[in-house]
Amino acid sequence: MQRKRVIIQLLILLFFIVAAVFFYYNNSLKPVASFENSKTISITIPNGANSKKIGEILENNDIIRNKNVFIIYSKMNDLDSKYRAGTYEINNSLSVKDISEILLSGKGFSETIRFTIPEGYEIRMIIDRLVELGLGERENYEKILEEADFDYNFLVNIDRQEAKLEGYLFPDTYEVYKNTKERDIIDKMLKRFNEVFNDDYKRRAEELDMTIDEIITLASIIEREAKTDEDRKLISSAFHNRLKNNMYLQSCATVQYILKERKENLLYKDLEVQSPYNTYKNPGLPPGPIASPGLKSIEAALYP
Repeated sequence: MQRKRVIIQLLILLFFIVAAVFFYYNNSLKPVASFENSKTISITIPNGANSKKIGEILENNDIIRNKNVFIIYSKMNDLDSKYRAGTYEINNSLSVKDISEILLSGKGFSETIRFTIPEGYEIRMIIDRLVELGLGERENYEKILEEADFDYNFLVNIDRQEAKLEGYLFPDTYEVYKNTKERDIIDKMLKRFNEVFNDDYKRRAEELDMTIDEIITLASIIEREAKTDEDRKLISSAFHNRLKNNMYLQSCATVQYILKERKENLLYKDLEVQSPYNTYKNPGLPPGPIASPGLKSIEAALYP
């Protein structure tokens, strides 16, 4: 019995040790500084330098947190002999993964691009903006959005296959490196949504007996319909009342979403278009958001 107790205690201790090591390793992969407080540092990687030597150079120049973690990461990913010699301008707001990719490519520090995604933009409009700025290829974005393979709790219970991320690329001002991958840019916007939609909002959604997706769907319609902050409150109140009574929302914005055209005046035939998103033909909310709502529209949906 005593032996069994000792074994259990040792297993528990081993579990905490492994967990601590795992946490330390993952934390050490993160950037040394935030983008706002970062600096660009010039380093030279000599010919024949292995991950141990490179790790020392990076740590001594305050570019990474821990040289040993860099060595482990390099060996685990079979990168030890693949880094290229040369002089690099590296920003210390980069993760170990990003730094490794720079050292593998032989390219130095990449310039940044600052851009704003306005409230009420649809995914197709966001992608247009990113492609125009030279931040990736349309085909890559379309594939990423179709797969929608991102690990966020707010996406878990969304059943629809099409437009799964519509409404969740949070409208804000972003700054990214010019060579940032398409997936990382999308992830940055999803991460921002995850930060904005806090626990208080989640609890409020539960009080309303609505899912996060239903709140964002309603908020997206409010965003597209409202012109002022006062409009948001009035529209939200009206829509909540219609939802309680299982009525038609009769939102022109949902029809515009179907048409992929923001007509100033809809025709009667437009209102007759057959689609689950047409709130003139279907009671209740459409299957999902029709645009990316801003914070004020989200709050209006939560607090009518």
